[in-house]
Amino acid sequence: MEEIAQPVNTSSPLSDTQGLTPDTLVYGFTVAENARISPDGTRIMYTLARTDRGTGARLAQLWTADVDGTNPRQLTTGGRVSEDGIWSPDGTRIAFVSDRIADRGGPARYGLYVLPAGGGEAQELAGHQAPISGLAWSPEGRSLAYTTLFDPDDPDEAGLPRGVLPPVRVTRRVDYKQDGRGYLGDVRLQLFVVDVETRVRRILTREPFDHYDPAWSPDARTVAVRVATLNGMRSHLGLVDVATGSIEPFGPGEGDINQWAWSPDGQRIFLAGDDLCTSQTDFFLLEVARGELTRLTHDLAILPALQRLGPPSQPVWLDDDRVLAHAIHRGASGLYIVNVASGAYDVVARWTATNAGLSVDDRRRYAVQVQGSLNSLGEIMVTDLVSGESGTVTANSASILVNWPAAEWERIDVEHGGVTIEAWLLFPPGFNPARRYPLVLDVHGGPQNYYGYDFDVGQQALAAAGFLVVFCNPSGSTSYGREFTQRVVGDWGGKPFAELMAVVDAVLERPYADPDRTGILGYSYGGYMTAWTIGHTNRFAAAVCGAPDFDVTSMWGTSDIGHVYFPQQWGGDPHEVPDSYRDYSPSTYAHLVTTPTLIIHGEADERCPIGQSEEMFVALTRAGCETEFVRYPACAHGFRRTAPPAYRVDYLTRVTNWFRTHLGEAR
Repeated sequence: MEEIAQPVNTSSPLSDTQGLTPDTLVYGFTVAENARISPDGTRIMYTLARTDRGTGARLAQLWTADVDGTNPRQLTTGGRVSEDGIWSPDGTRIAFVSDRIADRGGPARYGLYVLPAGGGEAQELAGHQAPISGLAWSPEGRSLAYTTLFDPDDPDEAGLPRGVLPPVRVTRRVDYKQDGRGYLGDVRLQLFVVDVETRVRRILTREPFDHYDPAWSPDARTVAVRVATLNGMRSHLGLVDVATGSIEPFGPGEGDINQWAWSPDGQRIFLAGDDLCTSQTDFFLLEVARGELTRLTHDLAILPALQRLGPPSQPVWLDDDRVLAHAIHRGASGLYIVNVASGAYDVVARWTATNAGLSVDDRRRYAVQVQGSLNSLGEIMVTDLVSGESGTVTANSASILVNWPAAEWERIDVEHGGVTIEAWLLFPPGFNPARRYPLVLDVHGGPQNYYGYDFDVGQQALAAAGFLVVFCNPSGSTSYGREFTQRVVGDWGGKPFAELMAVVDAVLERPYADPDRTGILGYSYGGYMTAWTIGHTNRFAAAVCGAPDFDVTSMWGTSDIGHVYFPQQWGGDPHEVPDSYRDYSPSTYAHLVTTPTLIIHGEADERCPIGQSEEMFVALTRAGCETEFVRYPACAHGFRRTAPPAYRVDYLTRVTNWFRTHLGEAR
């Protein structure tokens, strides 16, 4: 079932209703996360999460409801957070993670618990200092696998005694730090198994790499995990022997994997991966006994969904010959049935929305996911795999959006240089086509990433503040196939810049878009593209540049992934292709910038270190350009989603106010 995008009605004004404010966008919503259907297909379990306005704390508890969303009931109450619930194979118990263990005052901060599915007292199985993730029941329900951080120098998680200085840090590995985690040393996510009855736990892996998302083999003898190296820039499938902890690596060359699932008989593993580091995955089939990996596809038009909004959307075997997979195509989520012999696939359902996770009952009747769209977020989507019908069964955001509606939108196509650029245009509340509105272009990160049918709080805040907001997928964007994704390699500021300007030109042809009052906004690669743009044109009246890659050479040596990622983008290290690093650095053209620019950065960013913004601020100040530099303490690269809520409100407010000051309001 496919929904067709409908353009906004521009023939008459919309209702004159105040839009979503930064405060409402951060504090106002309660959203569903990590939805899972019971083995018998009758109930859904999910996390309901919100941000407390008084304390800024994230509050989350487990709920259950019938498969049609009726009869919702809160299942847990302890701690501030109880989440990531999974059903036992027989549906009688639920395992989950909670911070309630910290209330006892002991050393552990996070606990693993099991409780009866009908409610009752939770039993504590394990506790750790670091967050617990990746819960997975063994097929017979006797054990649980999970991952948590393990420090080989502190195996008992005792921490430093009071008053003792941290040890001097010495490293011999290039992946010694990671964005969001800081200095790592040899601390990595390792695989644990705990016996549910005896509560005896064992650590299974000790390789100095991160291990993610355990999946048990049908005979419970092996656990498959994603083994991530070089800060996740490379990964492979690891098959861990539960008895001995020995691990066998499999995967598509020196690339990456992001989805996998055991066949019903345990003889094969279906996986999605990329052996060429192109940011476009293909399907593979692993014959476990022979260790033989067969490539099923060579250039998928769809993008098997990455871990973007929640747990990975792991595929599900429907029978011995077919797999159900979640993937993104042209910025939209879909469910696809894949033939494991040929790699051919058929569409089950496709939405103008972005889904996360994938849970299917034992009969393979219902598929459950969490969904967000351009006008909703945090809802549970149920798809009937027999009829193909699907629909949301919750209305968590309805109480907010009925009073503060999301922006109306329109999908548009722009032809440039022989390719079609897909774009979306958001309209302010109370939009009146007889007036003229300032326009803001929002550029996505990556560059090999995508925008699409998703609820973006930054875009919604700008639209609510009275701006037309346009965003698009220029060359390099994913979910359009490998050729389109690779168009950006070695040309970050070339084709994408021309295509972005063509999208702006197309919108400015409309009588209600004011060409004299346009702005540009971008974060990460979007920040690179913003810095590049204002160094190559003065058409924009204001810019907001977030966490940019400003100088490609210095970024190569200071980013946690620059030394891995940049050589594949530019064809070598800086000493090998110095012209590319220089010519495609926005810093080379910063002396030409006249656009008033707000620079925003988290001070704990290891992906695009804050030195990039420091360089840009000095360069623009020396050029005589109006510039303001905002630094968010202890915030990593993803701070717009993960920072303390007060900082997130501040960010949204500063951005909208910068554009209000320099672009004005509708006239």
